[in-house]
Amino acid sequence: MTFARLFPLASVAALLVVGCKNDDPMMTASASGTTGSSTGSATDGNSSTSGVGTETGSGSGSGGVTASGTGTGTGTTDTSGCAFVDCQTTGEMMNECSVWLQDCPDGEKCMPWAKDGGNSWNAAKCSPVDGTPGQEGDKCTVEGSAVSGIDSCDVGLLCWFVDNMTLEGTCISMCKNEESPTCPPDQLCDISNEGVLILCLHTCDPVVVDCPMGQICFPSSMGLFICDFDASGDMGAYGDPCEFINVCDPGLFCADPATVPDCQAGGCCSEFCDINMPNTCSGKDGGQECVPWYDMGMAPPGLEHVGGCAIPP
Repeated sequence: MTFARLFPLASVAALLVVGCKNDDPMMTASASGTTGSSTGSATDGNSSTSGVGTETGSGSGSGGVTASGTGTGTGTTDTSGCAFVDCQTTGEMMNECSVWLQDCPDGEKCMPWAKDGGNSWNAAKCSPVDGTPGQEGDKCTVEGSAVSGIDSCDVGLLCWFVDNMTLEGTCISMCKNEESPTCPPDQLCDISNEGVLILCLHTCDPVVVDCPMGQICFPSSMGLFICDFDASGDMGAYGDPCEFINVCDPGLFCADPATVPDCQAGGCCSEFCDINMPNTCSGKDGGQECVPWYDMGMAPPGLEHVGGCAIPP
């Protein structure tokens, strides 16, 4: 069994969202915004690996690129749910504790889990802390499944990048300080699943493709890009159909069908590109150009070169 992550919308400007389905295990990543905002998440699509359930969040950037799907986001986001076509939300959650405050009794920690027995984190509960708990970066195990809410990590951490066969993963930090979320250096706070998942994830450059193997780089709600699970599996090449932003191969994103030549699906994989290079887009004969990801003067330092291959409006 694989697990997915679901994302609500946020007021970001980067990729046009055409929908944000959240009912598919493992594959979730969405985009939003009329001139280029995107929401995204990623989960590992290999047969033996899974993410840790479904997550909801949003991403950002601006420019003429349009994307589709559902995915990971970072920073504080609007957790009211989705509002686009075919978008489902998890509904009101019943949480017995706060993942931010870690207000469980001594010997327990507040953890996201799948309250309904499904494959998406949709609530928070108090779980026992392991006798010898793992610290950030340590190997860890989950009990039963990645969405059980029970793992071997310490308070404020959770077991992520979980292998579905061995139930082993890596302890990563959850964000701290709800009013102004913080994470360890070189990481961003990814808030999703209506606030149940608060993940600290590493930043990346989608053109360079500098995420670890098995991960993909996609936009966050803070205007940067973050690494998380790659759910492309055997698909995900340029032009392949996609519903989620994390089901395209590294270096690609799930684009709005109108921006990809001959795309007959709800979205198709297209390439990130360097706006300072000649047009290298695979669809250039079909009208694709390397469109700046950000509006002029709005790119974060170090990401001024990032573009997306798209047929301009």
